Amino acid sequence: MIDFTVAIPTYNGASRLPKLLERLRECFSHGQTSQANEHATETQIRWEIVIVDNNSSDNTAEVIRNYQKSFTEYCPLRYFLETEQGAAFARIRAVREAKGQIIGFLDDDNLPALDWIQEAVAFGKEHPQAGVWGGQIHGEYEVCPPENFARIQGFLAIRERGSKPNLYDPDNLSLPPAAAVVIRKQVWCDHVPNRPNLSGKVAGLLVQGDDYEPLLYIHKAGWQIWYNPTMHTYHQIPSWRLEKDYLLTLARGCGLCICQLRLLNAKNWQKPIIFIRTILGNLRRVIQHIIKYRGQIQSDVITLCEMEFYLSSMMSPFYYLKRSIIKQKSGVHTPDTVNIGS
Repeated sequence: MIDFTVAIPTYNGASRLPKLLERLRECFSHGQTSQANEHATETQIRWEIVIVDNNSSDNTAEVIRNYQKSFTEYCPLRYFLETEQGAAFARIRAVREAKGQIIGFLDDDNLPALDWIQEAVAFGKEHPQAGVWGGQIHGEYEVCPPENFARIQGFLAIRERGSKPNLYDPDNLSLPPAAAVVIRKQVWCDHVPNRPNLSGKVAGLLVQGDDYEPLLYIHKAGWQIWYNPTMHTYHQIPSWRLEKDYLLTLARGCGLCICQLRLLNAKNWQKPIIFIRTILGNLRRVIQHIIKYRGQIQSDVITLCEMEFYLSSMMSPFYYLKRSIIKQKSGVHTPDTVNIGS
């Protein structure tokens, strides 16, 4: 029986996957050594790696096949092609194919600490009511990020919430990102729909939120979502992801999904209230931001990104209505968002 599945959704990851797979080799060796030193053979963790290729156009499949030949002495390395485009579909496929009772997702540009799997499994045993838990995600930057970058680092899935475990607040959309999140497979299968509302591509626009949708269903079912500070991963961030245009697009995408995320578990009578609160609440934030940073908004990229996020959040109810009308007119499922790969 497999205890833990490392699930890696990837798109055109041929240049990134080797570094991650080499790190996972080191994780395996580290785990074996630690368990041998502790004489804890009864607690040895049996794990596998599942890679879901979401229609890559590079040689991702070839890279994985080459690693499969040499991975048999470590742990099973299994490859699947998911032809329905969108990171949400790749994650759903990974859950379906996983043999582990616990699944730890890693983006192909995340490098886990050597004890990441051991810490993930231990936390799950210590917190039986946790359906989802995520750890610390640190940025490893190719170039130095802008001054005050910590104010917007969450847009790039950086999570550093202190040294003590604490509960996330899903009702206020405080959630761990899909990068390096850990879930119980049975909890996902029991509560997450097979067809996501937030997934796929919107032409010319990057909209986030599809990684939060499953967690909101799990939260609604009564499971806890935790932050575990002993799990560390490192997000490889190239220079182009710190450029102004990319950061603005990212901030816009993070804002435009806000209303739809809040509507996922809402009753019909609550929806007009959510619409109004989303618009007025973010209008207030826009005004406060202008007052606080007058004269800096156009010159400082961090302040500009925050403004873009507040404006996009304010507009998210209208974006949701527009997408709903398009879906109704087309009569077919229209994907709503694209995960930008944090």
